[in-house]
Amino acid sequence: MNTVTLQGQWLAEEALAKYTSWRVGGPAERMYIPADKQDLTQFISGLARTEQVFWLGLGSNLLVRDGGIAGTVVNTRGKLKQMYLLEANHVYVESGVPCAHVARFCAEHGLVGAEFLAGIPGTMGGAIKMNAGAFGGETWQLIAGIDTISVGGELVQHASNEFIVAYRHVEGLHNDCVLSAVLRLKQGNSQAGQQKIKQLLLQRAETQPTNLPTCGSVFKNPEQDYAARLIDASGLKGYAIGGAQVSQKHANFIVNTGEATAQDIEQLINYVQQIVDEQQGVKLQTEVCIVGEASA
Repeated sequence: MNTVTLQGQWLAEEALAKYTSWRVGGPAERMYIPADKQDLTQFISGLARTEQVFWLGLGSNLLVRDGGIAGTVVNTRGKLKQMYLLEANHVYVESGVPCAHVARFCAEHGLVGAEFLAGIPGTMGGAIKMNAGAFGGETWQLIAGIDTISVGGELVQHASNEFIVAYRHVEGLHNDCVLSAVLRLKQGNSQAGQQKIKQLLLQRAETQPTNLPTCGSVFKNPEQDYAARLIDASGLKGYAIGGAQVSQKHANFIVNTGEATAQDIEQLINYVQQIVDEQQGVKLQTEVCIVGEASA
């Protein structure tokens, strides 16, 4: 691969714990931090098609096992962060922009409908990939179109109707990286939008363990029910394995109390699923993405 023209940063055996909101995870065999969208495009185009690539944003919906990730991790944290207004109530946003920033930007410009994004602790790229949601809103209800790049370096523009979108799931993205999106919103009252965001953030602080390392919600809500209710009803609030604990504040959160390993967290996830199934007759599905290799 020709790296002469690349402006980004290469790192070898980089510990991923500092890039994930749970603060756990083994090393990336190789990590590339692109300088910008153009640099990322050049980098991906130069990779062998057989190269294993993992895309990393804020690492907020992610459990990286203690053995780390083989191949190349492309870290867009703090990169791909352009955002600006387009005509007719549309906003262009690159995938590295934190969801909370998008919520505030839209409200400040008198565009409503994106306030719920303030409750998603990740970037737009990750939110689009999994159709993240909060406070009753879902990311894809805002999407007019997206730009992606494949591992082979192919740049493609997509309309939103090219994908099958469901609760916390998007079919058709494969391992492509979302570079940017166009959001479609409605005109509204800027002050009202900003006040709604403040209220949602206050609600989040009152009901979620925002002061400890978590990944956000661990499990998907079953149809017509809530994962937190099922976990609480199974007597699992406060249950711990190693340094991983089911939050006393919100049962669908697992917190790192300080010394957790990825193995502790994964074992606790499996235990919660087992007990809820036994006691409530419901098989909880994970919302968090679990990747990498277990330690030897």
